[in-house]
Amino acid sequence: MGEKWQIKQFNELSTRELYQILQLRNDVFVVEQNCIYQDADGKDYDAYHLFLKKDSQIIAYARMFKSGAYFDKASIGRVVVHPDYRKQNLGQKLMQKALRFMTETLKEATIEISAQTYLLKFYNDLGFKEKGEVYLEDGLPHIRMIYG
Repeated sequence: MGEKWQIKQFNELSTRELYQILQLRNDVFVVEQNCIYQDADGKDYDAYHLFLKKDSQIIAYARMFKSGAYFDKASIGRVVVHPDYRKQNLGQKLMQKALRFMTETLKEATIEISAQTYLLKFYNDLGFKEKGEVYLEDGLPHIRMIYG
């Protein structure tokens, strides 16, 4: 019943882990948020995948990119917690681990995200600051935010 945080590059993921990641992202971003978009965008190959397993099931996930791999600046995206495990501060723990990995291991000084606007306070509390205006991404209001 233990919890285990892991960070893997694409070629280190097992097929089961990859399937669970894609299933979790689709369950939340496509089905729950009723947003039709192409989740499998070809960017996963270049990402670091951070996830938490509980009882061999992935329950929290984010993907991270070094600067230049996706955007000019380093970035974190596809931040998601399984609906059954929300309200347990897993989103905060997930982002803290992602930020620590990005700044300490990858030595990235600045991290950029495209945040859904309803999560503005969540990301502000982690040290992100808004840059620019609200825009629609896949039909949902987002804002660019910078850390560092």
